[in-house]
Amino acid sequence: MDRTEISTLGEFGLIKHLTEKLNFQQPSTVVGVGDDAAVMNFDGSRVLMTTDLLLEGIHFNLEYVPLKHLGYKAAVVNFSDIYAMNGTPTQITVGLGISSRFSVEDMEQLYSGIRLACERYGVDLVGGDTCASVNGLTIAITCLGKAAPEDIVYRNGAKVNDLICVTGNLGTAYMGLQLLERERIAQRGNSSGEQIAAFEGREYLLERQLKPEARRDIIARLREAGIHPTAMMDISDGLSSEIKHICQLSGVGCAIYEDKIPIDFKAAELAEEMNLNIVTCALNGGEDYELLFTCDINDYEKLIPIEDVYLVGHITKPEYGTLLIGRNGEELSLQAQGWQAFDNEIKL
Repeated sequence: MDRTEISTLGEFGLIKHLTEKLNFQQPSTVVGVGDDAAVMNFDGSRVLMTTDLLLEGIHFNLEYVPLKHLGYKAAVVNFSDIYAMNGTPTQITVGLGISSRFSVEDMEQLYSGIRLACERYGVDLVGGDTCASVNGLTIAITCLGKAAPEDIVYRNGAKVNDLICVTGNLGTAYMGLQLLERERIAQRGNSSGEQIAAFEGREYLLERQLKPEARRDIIARLREAGIHPTAMMDISDGLSSEIKHICQLSGVGCAIYEDKIPIDFKAAELAEEMNLNIVTCALNGGEDYELLFTCDINDYEKLIPIEDVYLVGHITKPEYGTLLIGRNGEELSLQAQGWQAFDNEIKL
């Protein structure tokens, strides 16, 4: 029997391969695999559902990730998927695989972070499961949300001449991770306390990696401004990867302008120190959990007053492809070099 390595398909290729022949059995299923969340119709109301899996050694390293921060992040990244559908998260369930090296007190710390996230975002923790694990910690969270049918935004609605916008700044979470990894390696066997000094003035970078926030504030501001995005998703795998998803599903191309990508000064400063290209980090770093959305060009004037929203490009005809326009006007093909779930070495 032939053997195909999963890495040859990648995360999204594997999902498509496994699910493309699925047929819905329930009339309540509106949208299944392929967006930030599934959509179900229950008596006219739309219920959103998403799930996220975090594995120790793949998604997080407990040498520098506090369990409380991990719990908070694990919940928030699920909330972000619901907001990316223009919905509101309402409930979560939590599944844990726990190895014997963890204590009850450790799990209390993890759950304190989950509870804090739920309190801040008005979400109820309503159930879950726990199981013994032979290796490390596994966290699986499923989040439910709600939205009016006319409010839901999918990934496949972008059209030619739409504006492309992002929120916040990009590449910052990735630079926070690079800082943590650098100091983890430097501090092995070193108890001098110099690590604290290395983090001084860079707390924002660490927070973006360890304690991200979902952009419910932007969702509220767009509604107040009367802007309904034509397509939207959150930036978990990098801007390049996400805009390519939107373009592929919408049957369009895009032009992203390098000099319009919002970049934090401290992130750029650290990138230079570490001999990294900050634009490459912003395009491919991932884990920013900012929003990427397209909207009608006629909404331009409405966008201007909204703080922390940046116009970075526009949607083009599909034959133009997905392009990055450099600072000197050069056209480069956007390459999705972000996180690939089945093409990364485990870091322990």
